[in-house]
Amino acid sequence: MTADRLLSSIDRLAAPIENIANFMAGLAIFILMFMGSAQIFLRTLFNAPIPGYIDLVQLAMASMAFLGAAYCQRLSAHIRMELLVGNLKGRALWGFETVTTLISLFIIAVLILYGWDHFVRSYESGDTTIDAEYIVWPSKLLVPIAFSLWFIRLLIQLFGAIRMFINPSLEPIGIAKIQHAAEHASEEIKETFGGALPDDEGARP
Repeated sequence: MTADRLLSSIDRLAAPIENIANFMAGLAIFILMFMGSAQIFLRTLFNAPIPGYIDLVQLAMASMAFLGAAYCQRLSAHIRMELLVGNLKGRALWGFETVTTLISLFIIAVLILYGWDHFVRSYESGDTTIDAEYIVWPSKLLVPIAFSLWFIRLLIQLFGAIRMFINPSLEPIGIAKIQHAAEHASEEIKETFGGALPDDEGARP
């Protein structure tokens, strides 16, 4: 198997796992929104709030904040500073992407290490929330898991960037399409209005 096919295969294997993690993050947000509405309804009408609601919100924060990180990285939907990157082309662009990805890998690796240490301490001490005394370690375990998925995605993008740096004429593999802010906004508007901008003739009644 060639290096390109191997990179493409790893990219395809990682994508569904990232999709599932992102779905779980979205599901956690949906459930929390439902619980928030129920909390207001029950407290207002029956003076019977959901027991341990605040604790559940705290435990859900890890899934909402981190499980979708690798998915966003794959789609390049995370926040980026495009003022410099948008003006780079060819080897300059891919060299810059390689360096910044290496820095990101180092930061995420440190976060994985410390996140795992926090999980181990919580598991061994039997840490619980203050009010309802729910166990905390499952929530803390999600942090190194989510960051590990993110680390794998960054590795895929690192090798993809190195490959493009060596030969910028190749078809990108494992790298999201880099767009200018105006291009990204235009695509989102077209998706919202069914492929036509609001001022297009086809979009008018």
